Amino acid sequence: MNVKRIMANTATSDLDEAAAFYGGILGLDLLMDHGWFRTYGSDEKMTVQVSFGSEGGSGTPVPDLSIEVDDIEAALARCEKAGVPIEYGPASEPWGVRRFYVRDPFGKLVNILQHE
Repeated sequence: MNVKRIMANTATSDLDEAAAFYGGILGLDLLMDHGWFRTYGSDEKMTVQVSFGSEGGSGTPVPDLSIEVDDIEAALARCEKAGVPIEYGPASEPWGVRRFYVRDPFGKLVNILQHE
């Protein structure tokens, strides 16, 4: 048996908030819409990963979700323009990533990062 995909699911009563943050700010495409359940993503090919930690590094809390982007400064600008508070960073970390933390509309701590 091989794991083909891992999907993060978040309960919400306001799917439009998900559209604004994950579609609007982060630019993910709406891949599936059942009306009561929506999936956002891209056509990027990714490795299957699931992470566990006792901290998020540099003394930060463990994020609920990590999203790698190709332009961290553009992602930061989009979050700032949308009024999303930055909870940590931006910081260049000793393990080779530049990142910042925000909370999505559902209170999930999101680590947005780019490998340096």
